[in-house]
Amino acid sequence: MSTHINAPEGAIAEAVLLPGDPLRAKFIAENFLEDAKCYNEVRGMYGFTGTYNGKRVSVQGTGMGQPSLSIYVNELFQFYGVQKAIRVGTAGGCSEDIKIRDTLLAMSACTDSSLQSQRFGLLHYAPTADYSLLKAADIAAEKLGIAHSVGTCVSSDMFYDENENWKLWAKFGAKAIEMETAELYTLAAKFKRKALSILTISDHLMTGEATSAQERQTTFTNMMKIALEAITA
Repeated sequence: MSTHINAPEGAIAEAVLLPGDPLRAKFIAENFLEDAKCYNEVRGMYGFTGTYNGKRVSVQGTGMGQPSLSIYVNELFQFYGVQKAIRVGTAGGCSEDIKIRDTLLAMSACTDSSLQSQRFGLLHYAPTADYSLLKAADIAAEKLGIAHSVGTCVSSDMFYDENENWKLWAKFGAKAIEMETAELYTLAAKFKRKALSILTISDHLMTGEATSAQERQTTFTNMMKIALEAITA
């Protein structure tokens, strides 16, 4: 039984976009989906279902961090039959070859989260995107003429990184730091579903550049377009 998503059976599509910000979910529904209807408002975590290119698509807010995303994705996979999920979120750049407002397709996700150690103990799992979704997103971005990168992100539990761990991640090739992708990929593997994260670089740890909260909420549309094309391909 779902306790955080109050949606009747059949209200959620098999293909779901997952923004962290519930207001971004509302923005996507209002600007990209046809006949969008709200199916969830519990805890202000909006969920909508509509159509895109004639195919049913839902968009569900997940909140910030892996524990919050884990709740919603567990319920979507277990109780609502979701088969494909694409996170559309923001990340902090930590590589010289990625710039603010760029789009990153996250091929894999490192993490410092204790969620993984609780599952695997001394073993080290490698959370990885579904290749078919990654390929579809890469093709969609090319067709839309949207410049993008493909690479590794880091899902950190600590937003204010006093230890500057991002420098070590960057040394080993990570392009950006965010807070959710590793858990999404791990749950997708567990439940044998398809998942991908498409990220917009909202700030940069090396240069100190940053975008406004309003810009992050309503104007990062490139990743939304790519995600919708990929998940309906």
